[in-house]
Amino acid sequence: MSESISRRKFNRLLTQLSVIAYAAPRARSHFTDEITDDRQRPNIPCGVASGDVSTTSATLWSRSDRSSRMLVDLASNEFFKNSRRIVGPDVLESTDFTGKLRINGLKPGEPVFYRVTFQDLEDLSKLSAPQAGRLITAPNEARDVRFAWSGDTAGQGYGIDVARGGMTTFETIRCLSPDFFINSGDVCYADNPIEPELRLDDGSIWKNITTEGKSKVAESIDEFRANYRYNLLDHNVRRMNAEIPSFVQWDDHETLNNWYPGEKLTSDNRYRDKSVSLLAARARQAFFEYLPIRSTTDGHSRIYRTIPYGPLLDVFFLDLRSYRGPNSPNRQTEGSDATAYMGTEQLNWFKNSLKRSTATWKVICSDMPIGLMVRDGKDDFENVANGDGPALGRELEIANLLRFIKSQQIKNTVWLTADVHYAASHYYDPEKAVFKDFDPFWEFVSGPLHSGTFGPGEFDNTFGPQLKFKSIPDGMRPNRPPSDGFQFFGMVKIDGQTRALTVTHYSAAGKNLWSIDLPATV
Repeated sequence: MSESISRRKFNRLLTQLSVIAYAAPRARSHFTDEITDDRQRPNIPCGVASGDVSTTSATLWSRSDRSSRMLVDLASNEFFKNSRRIVGPDVLESTDFTGKLRINGLKPGEPVFYRVTFQDLEDLSKLSAPQAGRLITAPNEARDVRFAWSGDTAGQGYGIDVARGGMTTFETIRCLSPDFFINSGDVCYADNPIEPELRLDDGSIWKNITTEGKSKVAESIDEFRANYRYNLLDHNVRRMNAEIPSFVQWDDHETLNNWYPGEKLTSDNRYRDKSVSLLAARARQAFFEYLPIRSTTDGHSRIYRTIPYGPLLDVFFLDLRSYRGPNSPNRQTEGSDATAYMGTEQLNWFKNSLKRSTATWKVICSDMPIGLMVRDGKDDFENVANGDGPALGRELEIANLLRFIKSQQIKNTVWLTADVHYAASHYYDPEKAVFKDFDPFWEFVSGPLHSGTFGPGEFDNTFGPQLKFKSIPDGMRPNRPPSDGFQFFGMVKIDGQTRALTVTHYSAAGKNLWSIDLPATV
């Protein structure tokens, strides 16, 4: 099945997809995403989602197909008995009819059932069919916390192949019922068009659903939006969104591969617009329009932020893309604008936030691993790591941060990331590092969710990374399709009694591949 569609046919295709029975097994769910296509009233073509959940608040998201008012019913039960209604924002063409509502005054550690309806602004008597979702708020007391993480969706041209079940990893995660899901970046691939067919090494054909908006690299704001609309065509994605809150960050492919502020696309003929800063501004707008990420307390659209999740967990999200200096050989001996990675403002925020945290575990969500070398061309580096030796270039910021964590005696830090398209567990050991002024810590890598599989990456020894687990076999050919089964996600559990943290790597089919228990340091 391969079909090229325009935006006019988008809703009709969603209607067709909503009745397809995917092959992957699913747990029973009351929160089906039934899609209607009644042109006489508003429709909800992309489902509902929630995110950035705290003890008393959450962000709800949805999208209409026309100028509408977002209405939200809240209840403590799935039948919406004794529900209360909140009038949300008007959704207009200026936001591609997307709307977000931050709800407050929720009870800690309790399930919340929500139902979104859109009211036609041209005729207030016309209402959409409602779509329901659920979430659970963060606890204010010590209890078990479980969450999943992964990244990298719809990369390398692997889009939605309905005959292969679509993006099935999302369904596996939903069936495990984590409290929330961390999307570690490359939420979409705005620089990877989706073609109708890909021929695989075994001679079979990967057949994509295609859309007009995903037929070229994204440059206009609507083309960036089209990347998010494309992923939401998938039944697995919409089902998980309705039942599992998402905490999101971005990396490079939400804009384009390996980008940095100020870059000029002098040699990429796919782009008419050559200013990457302009493309990134459009990409950022689409990111905030289409994902349930809250605005910060100062009202800004900032990706780096802290989400407190009860006494056992604070989640810190970094933005390693928006404030970096140019990709370079990365061998500078002194810090400067050219060696920025987080940038001074974000680094200071991060240090202060870590120091203030009273949570047992501080989970740091980074959009790139620390010790794996990721090149940008022959001589330049995209990541921190730049080859064996002392801390140089962007590594100076990481050295500064790790030294601070040690000097302030900040305990129980764990790093989570994706980006490199395989899963791994890395232990950073100062006894085996060139830069030694830090406490040992773990970094866990997962992904891809639905993209080509690569790896493994090459370490440098600056911070002493040690490979403890990898999810792919030695000698694997690069860019393996999702149908090969090398898609991965991770689960983290914090025990409410012992406060120990357990990390488990899973395959897309839900197979437990590797696990480790980390006791909490008091």
